[in-house]
This record gives sequence, structure tokens and C-alpha cells, in this order.
Amino acid sequence: MRASFVFSEVFTGLRRNVTMTIAMIITTAVSLGMLGGGLLIVRTIDKMQVDYMADVEVSIYMTQDVSANDKDCSQDPCRSLRQDIQNNPAVESVVFENRDQAYARFKKIFQDNPILVQSARPEALPASLQIKLHDPSRSEIIQQQYGTHPGVDRVEDQQQFLNRFFSLLGAVRDGTFVIALVQALAALLLISNTVQISAFTRRTEVGIMRLVGATRWYTQLPFLLEAVMTGVVGSILAILGLIALKFTFLDKILGVASGVIPKLEVLDIIVVSPWLLLASIVISATTGYVTLRLYVRH
Repeated sequence: MRASFVFSEVFTGLRRNVTMTIAMIITTAVSLGMLGGGLLIVRTIDKMQVDYMADVEVSIYMTQDVSANDKDCSQDPCRSLRQDIQNNPAVESVVFENRDQAYARFKKIFQDNPILVQSARPEALPASLQIKLHDPSRSEIIQQQYGTHPGVDRVEDQQQFLNRFFSLLGAVRDGTFVIALVQALAALLLISNTVQISAFTRRTEVGIMRLVGATRWYTQLPFLLEAVMTGVVGSILAILGLIALKFTFLDKILGVASGVIPKLEVLDIIVVSPWLLLASIVISATTGYVTLRLYVRH
């Protein structure tokens, strides 16, 4: 009996303030959607770091004369450089790629861009030593030890590019969290205002209940449940919105960047969904409780 009365009061309160309830649900959904987007970006960065860091290489590009005259790295200075690198305990493997092999790889990578392939010539691509380290995070030692070696034109570290790329993704993630925080603040204010208005419109009923012996907690429970229910509905809408966004927009964008950025899976959204639901419950319940304690005296 008590439970049915409490829930009937909850639905009554939601119907009385239907416009504010809808506004609160939408604002909560947007806020949690942005939070979910930030969490998905975090998961994407983690995946990319696992995938890419295992394959990070350092490339030592040889000068034009070495590239033109030493097709198999059998002459100095290429031979001695390769030998020194192979003897380095930090190096896992080293592979020589002459300019013909580099050109073949170039054509394979850009096979969908025939104009670019036709405009390129093997002479424009230098020979190189592709180095894989036991610890990719220590790639700077290659630059320090071999950057000025005879026959070396330049040293390129893939990790430096990845660090810049991950920094860009991190900035997008931080921006998403900031927007989510602003939206969350708006949701908090709406929840607080809705609870106050709901309590004010039912102040006579609450007063009568207190006179006949109802506890303060019992009279305030419907208002808390109203806030929690709107938060839960908002989180469900946020989750559904992320799934819809995946199929209508993100799959197309990430399809273009296939092989660079991992595809977003429904499982990723499912993994972050409990955090969105938990955040909605905690935020709405806490805001409702604080509002009732500060502004409602019955």
C-alpha cells in the first residue's frame, strides 16, 4: 500500500510539471551523451595505444648516394651501420628496404590514388633501415646514437607522430568532458528547480501527511524518486543516442579512417552504459536530496 502510494505520487508529480520534466530529461540525456562520448574516446585511445605501440618502428633514411649505389646494404657505410644497430641490445630487429622496395610499398599504400602513384618515381624514395625496439618508448636512443652516422640522411620516429596524434585525441576527449560538465550543471539546476516546484505545489498534502504521523523521509521520498526516474530516463536516451550516432554517423566517418582509428563497436557502448546509468542515479538523487534538505522544511 505504501509503495503504491509513493509511486502514484511520483507519477502525479511528473505529470504536473511535464514541461520541466521533459526539459530535465533532455538536458540530462545530452550531458550523459557527452560523458559517454568522452568515455568512448578514452577506450579508443587505449585500443590504439595497444595496437600501435606494439608495431612502432624507427626509420633511418639513407642519403641519396647510398640509396642509389647500395641496393642490398652490402657496402659501407650502410653495412657497418646495420651491423652496429643489430648488435644494440635495445634493438629487436632491423630490416633494410631499398628504394625499389620502398616504391613498391608506396604503390600498394596509395593504390587508390593513381595520380599520386604515377607522379612518384623510385629515385624520390630513399633506402631505409626499419628498426623495431624491445621497448618502443625508448626510441630516442636511435636518434641519439645513429642520427649523425655517415650515410644517414634523417631519422624518423613513429612514436613522435603517435604522441601528437594521441594528444589531439586527448584534446577532443577533454573538450567533450568540459561540454558534458556544463550540461551536467544545467541538469543539476533543472533537477533542483523541479524538486522545489514539485514540493511547493504539494505542500498542503505533505503538511497533512506530517500531521497524521508520516516521517519526513516518507514525505520526501516521492520527490527523490521523481528526480531519479528522470535521470534514469535521460541515461537511457543517452545510450540509445550513442547507438544511433554510431550507425548513422560514426561508422561512415571511421570507415573512411579504416585501419587508422579502430571501429566503434556496440560492445564499447554497452561497456560504458552502466557508468552513465550510475552517474544519472547518483547525480539526480544527490541533487534532489540536497535540495530537499536546503529548501523544503516539511
